Order: sequence, then structure tokens, then C-alpha cells
Amino acid sequence: MSRTTSDERFEKPVVQETASAKSMVFSDIDIQSRMIVARPDELQFEYTRLMMGVLMFQPQPKRMLMVGLGGGSLAKFCYKYLPDALITVVEINPHVIALRQSFCIPDDDARFQVVQMDAAHFMAQTEQTFDVVFVDGFDQHGIPEQLCSIQFYSDCRRVLNKGGLTVANLHRFNAYRDVYVDRIEAAFDGALWVANAPGTTNCVAFAMHGYSKDTKFSYSKHRPAHMSDEAWAQISPSVARVFLATQEKQNG
Repeated sequence: MSRTTSDERFEKPVVQETASAKSMVFSDIDIQSRMIVARPDELQFEYTRLMMGVLMFQPQPKRMLMVGLGGGSLAKFCYKYLPDALITVVEINPHVIALRQSFCIPDDDARFQVVQMDAAHFMAQTEQTFDVVFVDGFDQHGIPEQLCSIQFYSDCRRVLNKGGLTVANLHRFNAYRDVYVDRIEAAFDGALWVANAPGTTNCVAFAMHGYSKDTKFSYSKHRPAHMSDEAWAQISPSVARVFLATQEKQNG
């Protein structure tokens, strides 16, 4: 089968442009990603800022895996503001990858790589380990079945270093939301915290490998020394929100 024929299996996203912004869409009602042209590394959606709340657990991750490229919001933010992190992005849709330059996504280099592959297959086969695994893989129908299975979440745990986190973006009002949360919780032996992204229909699940009840979390409103003012301004409310989620569960 030729590449052209196989690529026909995947829906082509549409790029919508204004004078100041670009958006990637798969339908008239679902914006997959948005970028302000003058500030391409800025996180535009509340749920992406909430996903970066993972820095409450892992302030300086060294190896990061991202399931789903989209317009590269998380990838660009981490590439710019976490310069010591090695980042691998797995994206199944070649049409999405083809738009990487349009959305100012960096070229592959020594610390950044985009892999075209089914993330479930990648996760099952890889021998690499990571400090953070972001799961934000959606198509026009929602989360693909292979990216929300018990096996997939178990593989997410397998590839994490001790103390590492899987961070999954979910739709709060999806009929299977509680099923997905239960699967993640089971895969991680209950080490799961869920926070809602304010003003959105998204929630984010944070699941830790190697958590013990003796683990203590802390939060400071002060900017970490390794992070720039502009980065901290974007994500500090999310870091606080994730910390509160851990305290609510602990006290509950």
C-alpha cells in the first residue's frame, strides 16, 4: 500500500487564520489547537495550562513523552521553557505532522523528536522511560479506543520512572469519563488526582508511578529559579490547582 493511500485513512485538519492567530480544526465546533502568531509558544487553552500543572510533581523533568501533536502547544512550551528536557512526540496522523511548520513547531534535533506512529503501539514496544507522559490524543470522534484501554494505561505506567506522572486530558461530560478515570486509577494503584480546567469541559487526570502515602507535596507561589517569569505567569495558577487537588484527596 502506498503512503498516499494509507494517509487517506486520516482526516485532514483545516487551518483557520486571522490577522493575529491560527487555529487547527477538525470540525466547525471543535478547535484542536490555537496559536497567537506573535507569541507561538504561549498556551492558549486552559486545559493545556492545567496539564503543565504536572510541574508541581516534577519541577524539572528530564524526559517527556507526548501522545498527540496537534498544533504543538505543549511541545513548544516545554521545548522553550524546559531546555534540559528531552521531548518525544508521537502522532499518528501524517496530515497533522505536515502542518508543524505552519504552527512554528521546532524541527527535530538532539532533544526534540516527532514520531509518526500509533501511540498505543509505541507505548507497548518502547524500552525508553520517561518522567512525564502527556496523553492528549483525540480524533474527530473523541479519544481513540486504543488510547483509553486498560492495557494502554498500564503501558503508560510501565514506561515511567519512579515518581513519574501520566497526565491525561479528558472531557468531563463524556459518557465514558468515569470509566477512563477508573482505568487510570486501577493501573496506578489509586495514585490519581483529577482537576477540572476552569471555564471548560475538560478535566485532567494526574497519575503517579511509585507513589506512597508518605509522599508529601508542597506549593509555593514564588517563581522557581529555573523558570522564566513569562512561563510561570502562565502556569502558576494551574500548579496551585493541582496542589489543591492532592490536598483535597488526602483530607477527604
